[in-house]
Amino acid sequence: MTVIFPALGGALFVAGLIGVVVGLRKTPVDAAAPPRRRRSRAATRLMRMDRRTRLLVLVGLAAGVVVYLITGWLVALVIGPVAGIGLPILLASGDGGSTVKKLEALEEWVRSLAGVLTVGVGLEEALRMTLRSVPDAIRPEVTTLVARLRARWGTEAALRAFADDLDDATGDVVSASLILGARRRGAGLASVLESTAQSVADDVRARREIEAERAGPRSTARWVTIITACVLGVLAFTGDYIEPYSTPIGQLLITLFLAAYVGLLVLMRNMSKGSPLPRFMGADARDGAGS
Repeated sequence: MTVIFPALGGALFVAGLIGVVVGLRKTPVDAAAPPRRRRSRAATRLMRMDRRTRLLVLVGLAAGVVVYLITGWLVALVIGPVAGIGLPILLASGDGGSTVKKLEALEEWVRSLAGVLTVGVGLEEALRMTLRSVPDAIRPEVTTLVARLRARWGTEAALRAFADDLDDATGDVVSASLILGARRRGAGLASVLESTAQSVADDVRARREIEAERAGPRSTARWVTIITACVLGVLAFTGDYIEPYSTPIGQLLITLFLAAYVGLLVLMRNMSKGSPLPRFMGADARDGAGS
């Protein structure tokens, strides 16, 4: 019973914080208001967080309050919100799979575009016709490309912007092929696009193998993070075992230990990410060539 009442009090405290956040969210920011009526910098940053991040912060704060009320660890009030944001990032599987899916969709779209060009239509009209059957993974980029063409953009300028939207070296290859086709207006663009689609397919196969090799270290880091979090959660309620960490020096030591451990997990995760292939189109590529 002596533990239930402090935990209940902590839950009510967190509920009050949620009410404050909701109240702040409904109040619009008046740029013309005098400085004394404007929100503090912390409140402004809180409002700029998306809903998921705010929820994770509040859940972490609630867990930290409960741990503090049970163990007396003041540092738990800081570790809780940080863990609420950091753990989902460490447990995430990465975006390599989404990149491969986008390249697969790009290959499918290029083959469809090559098929449309064989019937004798122009490049701009072929791009508009493929909009109906474009895969979902690249639908926003292709839709924006067609919208730019309808807005009287130049074909080459629209294709360069399309490459920037894709933001991938393989997307640069596809865009460069389309730009060359827009310049020459020859009958061989369909065969060029078929060859480009095959090149994209080879790239997809290679990247899928790389992602399969990288999945091992990512899975290891994910399970180590889960096991560590569970062990720390159990140890927080074992009483005598964690009693030395209740002192100020113990609080400092456990903060340093956790920071070092999280740093190693982040390092392990970053080692499994790899670096993207350099692009040869776009402002970044021009800046790199100029330097």
